[in-house]
Amino acid sequence: MSSEIEVEDLNPILDAIDAAEEIPDPLDGLVEKSAEDPGAAFTPEVLDRLVALKAEDRASFEALRARLKKAGCRVTALDEAMAEESGDGGRGPTQADILIDLAGAVDLFHSADGTALADILINEHRETWPVRTKGFRRWLARQFYEQTGGAPSSEALQSALNVIEAKAHFDGPERPVFIRVGDLDGRLYLDLGDEAWRAVEIDTTGWRVIDEPPVRFRRAAGMQPLAVPAPGGSIEALRSFLNVQSDQDFVLVVAWALAVLRNKGPYPALVLSGEQGSAKSTFSAILRSLLDPNTAPLRALPREDRDLFIAASNGHVLAFDNVSGLPAWISDTLCRLATGGGFAVRQLYTDQDEVLFDAARPVILNGIEDIVTRPDLADRAVFLTLEPIPEERRRPEAELWSAFEAERARLLGVLLDAVVEGLKRLRHTHLPRLPRMADFALWASACETAIWPAGTFWSAYCGNRDEAVEGVIDADPVAAAARAVMLERTEWTGTASDLLGALGEAAGERIAKSKTWPDSPRALSGRLRRAATFLRKIGIEVSFEREGRARTRVIRITAAGAESVPERGGAQPSGPSAPSAPRPKSVPDNGFGAPDPRTVANDADGRVSGPVDSARANPLKLKDETVADGADANRAAHSEPDKIAGTSWRARL
Repeated sequence: MSSEIEVEDLNPILDAIDAAEEIPDPLDGLVEKSAEDPGAAFTPEVLDRLVALKAEDRASFEALRARLKKAGCRVTALDEAMAEESGDGGRGPTQADILIDLAGAVDLFHSADGTALADILINEHRETWPVRTKGFRRWLARQFYEQTGGAPSSEALQSALNVIEAKAHFDGPERPVFIRVGDLDGRLYLDLGDEAWRAVEIDTTGWRVIDEPPVRFRRAAGMQPLAVPAPGGSIEALRSFLNVQSDQDFVLVVAWALAVLRNKGPYPALVLSGEQGSAKSTFSAILRSLLDPNTAPLRALPREDRDLFIAASNGHVLAFDNVSGLPAWISDTLCRLATGGGFAVRQLYTDQDEVLFDAARPVILNGIEDIVTRPDLADRAVFLTLEPIPEERRRPEAELWSAFEAERARLLGVLLDAVVEGLKRLRHTHLPRLPRMADFALWASACETAIWPAGTFWSAYCGNRDEAVEGVIDADPVAAAARAVMLERTEWTGTASDLLGALGEAAGERIAKSKTWPDSPRALSGRLRRAATFLRKIGIEVSFEREGRARTRVIRITAAGAESVPERGGAQPSGPSAPSAPRPKSVPDNGFGAPDPRTVANDADGRVSGPVDSARANPLKLKDETVADGADANRAAHSEPDKIAGTSWRARL
């Protein structure tokens, strides 16, 4: 009897449970209902259920919210209705608020130009990303997904980035940010570009790979990792991959590479010329791969300043391939890029804001013709002429790159050894006289003793500058005409109009009527001012004066003598070069071509008593070699300028 009563008493409870289970969930089919009725989500039952879901399972709520937005529901109004329903008296944390909170875990700072950056800890190593780049946006979106299980809207992400950028600018410290090469407290740091964000630390005691460099590096799109440097390499191994024809050219290439491994300029432009089949592009690509690898190592010449500015902002070395000619504007821009100068371009979608860039970058230019014809850029360049490679000496590209990859780590290591030597000796290094690129010359001279005897670079660099003078004057019709006018006289004085007529007669009718010839006396004065530096190096002095009471402007051109003093060291210039010795057809060292032996005359006073057919060999001696010929044994160090013997000399006016 009692058991029957108990069962009867339980029936109402079971009926109530069954009735409760039959109550539908207000969220079932809500997305479909909202597509038909945008107000379906604003009923009290649905709002209560959404508030509970948001508190219990934020990821599920964010996913449902995103689906409701796609269905046409006004999610902003829905958030406000939920806040009122929950009795909070205001809106809950939005997606932008969550993103800003997530960014609070990173170290925000800004650079000197006001760019906002963030140090992010990823896989137990530090990475540095500008706030406005895709790298930081991806990281922030990933953090939002891990916390909420959903994706932030574009509006929320943009709003959060604005706040994060402001916090980095006003609340964060200012720190320098580098690309590939940086410095701190007398040490250099080379970004390896690997996934662990390691760097090479270089000081006067040596170099080492470190996991957490104290300086910040920025990674741009296209940057590839360097080879991890290894000891035990030889600089001569690099020569087998480059089509260089003389020891002097190879010295200049190594000096340019050592300049690239420094964090500040000036950097001379490396200009390669030669006919088809002389491996100009391969030459450029190998240097770029050794010092600053990139997915696009060689590029076409930019069409405007903005493109060049973007390339300089995102890479340490700029290499331009197959250049046919340099317009005046880009020649001037490359001058600023070589010695360091500011760029300012208007920021897109603004009227007053500018994007600024103030730095120097190493540049490689290659082309078939002599592409550098303006004296200001030629004075900042190193010129190499590559000889064509005979067909029997060519190597398959795959074989060449495979051999280079095998040596790349050791080649970088031997260059870093020279950088260590440069840091030791830079403050004690002096030159006979300072050229236009004085800091580059001092740095190369300080580093060279780790590779070859002191004074080797200075001799090669002065010879290269002398040859550049001849090439630029020959390419400039005004300078060539001025040289021709002064062949039979020692002084010329007159107005710019008079000089324009005199130079026109010397140049000839065809050149005087060409587009490259100045069309007015004022234009002629400008061209002469630009060519005055190189004319002075061959003994022709150009001065602009005023005479008489009327203060008439006159141009005075004087010739210093029949011969000029070359830039290379020595108390007196040598005589003209004798005929060159026959050139061999191949070089067994690198398999590219044959060197061109330098010739010397027999008189030291500049006069030649008779024909000379002898050629003096001048092989490049490494530092560790003990056997040297008479010229190398007597070569003085860079601190003794009067004893440096030139390897060649060309007679000039």
